[in-house]
Amino acid sequence: MKDLKRYYTLNAYPKDVYNALTNEKMLEIWTGEAAVMPLQPNTEFSLWDGSITGINVEFEPDKKIVQKWFFGEEEDSLVTIKLHPHKKGTSMEIKQTNIPDEAFDNISEGWDEDYFGALNELFI
Repeated sequence: MKDLKRYYTLNAYPKDVYNALTNEKMLEIWTGEAAVMPLQPNTEFSLWDGSITGINVEFEPDKKIVQKWFFGEEEDSLVTIKLHPHKKGTSMEIKQTNIPDEAFDNISEGWDEDYFGALNELFI
């Protein structure tokens, strides 16, 4: 099992980035896929039409999202997204723990290209 940490800068206020990460309609706009995102802890979520599924653990509006991502029979992976004000808009800190070794490269690329890449396009 591996851990991953990334920092990204987005040209938007933290409240707008948070909305893009938690509002189902906004998620569907920037991912291009169906999304389910209830804003209550201990609820199931789904992104990219079920490609990513898990449980919402914690929401701190405009600041933090914590989720457990499922990997089949493996232990859950904990994902923490923190949003910090930045002179260019928002610094987004991603920490993901307990990533299965065989999924690490795919997850790492997914954060850079699919997740941040698509989210960044939203705010250009």
